[in-house]
Amino acid sequence: MKSPDDNFTAPTIAALWQNNFDDLPFEAVIKQDVLRQGLSFTANALTSADYKKKDYFIFTFDRAPLTEIPEHKRVPEEIRIFTDSEVQGIHPLAPTVISVRLNPRSPYLVDANEKGELHLLLAGEIIAKVIYPPIPKYYHEEYSFDKPIGEVAPAIEWGYLIYLTVFRNCQYFGKDEECQFCDMNHNWRQQKKQGRPYTGVKDPAHVVEALEKIAATDETAKAFTITGGSVTGKLGGKDEVEFYLQYVRALSDKLKKRFISKMVIQAWEKDDCKKAIDAGVQIYHPNYEVWEPELFRKFCPGKERFIGRENWIRRIVESAEVFGAMNVIPNFVGGVEMAEGSGFTDVDKAVLSTSEGLEYFMSRGIVPRFTTWCPEPYTVLAESAPPPLEYYLKLLRNYRAIHKKYALPVPPGYGEAGVGKAVFSVSAFMDVL
Repeated sequence: MKSPDDNFTAPTIAALWQNNFDDLPFEAVIKQDVLRQGLSFTANALTSADYKKKDYFIFTFDRAPLTEIPEHKRVPEEIRIFTDSEVQGIHPLAPTVISVRLNPRSPYLVDANEKGELHLLLAGEIIAKVIYPPIPKYYHEEYSFDKPIGEVAPAIEWGYLIYLTVFRNCQYFGKDEECQFCDMNHNWRQQKKQGRPYTGVKDPAHVVEALEKIAATDETAKAFTITGGSVTGKLGGKDEVEFYLQYVRALSDKLKKRFISKMVIQAWEKDDCKKAIDAGVQIYHPNYEVWEPELFRKFCPGKERFIGRENWIRRIVESAEVFGAMNVIPNFVGGVEMAEGSGFTDVDKAVLSTSEGLEYFMSRGIVPRFTTWCPEPYTVLAESAPPPLEYYLKLLRNYRAIHKKYALPVPPGYGEAGVGKAVFSVSAFMDVL
């Protein structure tokens, strides 16, 4: 695991923003830097039990193996940072939700003072107050299944989204098939070694029971995502389409009206997308990962061989005819195009490449999202340092400009957009809209 190539101090990150990026909210600057570098926690910051802990809902998103992070079972899912009259930091910060990505070598540290108040420090200097997400009421309910509810239907995005990873592995297996940045299969192995009850394939009945309890007890959760690894052959006797749609079909009409239903899977042909609509899927995420053609082939070898980049993009565009363009939200892994030894070495060229992809989709009414790449251990790209912060800030600037150029709506299913409102925790794209 390499250290980031530009560990900031409070004065230097403030200077970067003021001199070059003050058209972006400072909240987005800090959020992107914490996401790309990760953070750590002191023992004093983890003494309370009254917060929602990290469920490792699909990937680790950590910068080190779990065996090197003994506190991984006690850290929160996310943090919310802010400043006030007591802690003014280096610049005022509206409440900002950030996913927890553990990195023992990060310059970002969460610590507690003698009063038990939590603070985020950058290179030893306090820059914000911190609070942890509350435990949803449904986490305390009783269920018929003998496993933690966070294993069946974990809450993320400060409780807004229920993340249903119904297949914990991926049938793209090994370095010649797996996406080179993805640690889904590695996460599965790590969690099992750590003794977590990490279910490989979730029972549809358990998912339904969980969502029914959430609907009855929780007002914060507004959406659910059904997702998991790619199915290239059969799983439980079903192909990918039938495997994933069984979960949506199992839900009552009442539950489908109660929640915004989202599905993150491969790019499907139009007829299969129609099946998803008929089953009750509202929002479709066929993630294209990286725009540059050669990097797609290099970083997504299984997807390239099984479907192919050109077919993947065609299917995304055609799916808009079924779901409606605003309900097609493909994801790309922001920053992976700068992986050391494989990708771009020039920030501007990397941003330009990804911006071409944004332009291609947004000009057609499709609004992609992006997640911030985390070089996770055991992946092919694990030894790369993350891209410089400058990359993410230029990308955010272009993302916002292209979105405005085509007068597009805020992507549905993500809650409110804007500084102090956004709950999407793995990039700042919602914070800047």
